[in-house]
Amino acid sequence: MGTIFRRSIRRTGMCLFTIFIVSCKSSKIATVGDLDASLTSKAVIREHYDSQLRFKTLSGKLKIAYNDGESTQTLSVSLRMEKDKAIWISAPLGIVKAYITPNRVSFYNKLQNEYFDGDFSFLSNLLGASLDFEQVQNLLLGQAIFNLKEQKYEMAVTAGNYELKPIKPGPLFKVLFQIEPQNFKMAIQQLSQPLKKRLLQINYRQYQKINKWILPDEIAIATIEGDKRNTIDIEYRNMEFNQNLSFPYKIPNGFDKIVLDSNDL
Repeated sequence: MGTIFRRSIRRTGMCLFTIFIVSCKSSKIATVGDLDASLTSKAVIREHYDSQLRFKTLSGKLKIAYNDGESTQTLSVSLRMEKDKAIWISAPLGIVKAYITPNRVSFYNKLQNEYFDGDFSFLSNLLGASLDFEQVQNLLLGQAIFNLKEQKYEMAVTAGNYELKPIKPGPLFKVLFQIEPQNFKMAIQQLSQPLKKRLLQINYRQYQKINKWILPDEIAIATIEGDKRNTIDIEYRNMEFNQNLSFPYKIPNGFDKIVLDSNDL
């Protein structure tokens, strides 16, 4: 696969990644609770998991601004999610659609007459780290993308948040988490590969309350690989919980399939 085609794949994929990383907006900002410096890392992690959202479906509109250092794009898309089962995204007039399930990542682009239908290696390649459906869903909802209960963490208070770093860092990746004290949701998630000069940082700027649910209000994402930097700013609009939803998705006939080779993974 040539360099130009690989760039096209990355451009389309990053557009979809932009769609996958989302936030929500309402008129009421959630600001309950104060930082307690006496809490242990175990207590903070327990509070974080106690704050997990319990719902059946989520739907609404997303406004997304993407900048790759050369150009800026802003778009609005529709989002539908069935918790633990499906994530569906559609641009206006169905020009771009994506459908993610625990075993499948699929999207098509009518502007380029191409589609992808495969596993999570596509998204994993974009982020430089292995991802599954649960991790993508957690990222969307302000939850930790890795299981914080699987290792021990050092804790410090940084910029008004609880900061967690593994006591035993991984050999290939470095991770850092900051949890905000108001709702014990994620404030920052950072994953880096110093040897490969890769960084993914997700900043949840603030949270909001919609009925009884706490959701991100704004999210800023930065992905860095070498000297290339992409930034994404996203907000949710008109979000609703537990509506009856459908997930219409069918790849049009005659589209070219995007096939990844070893140079794209």
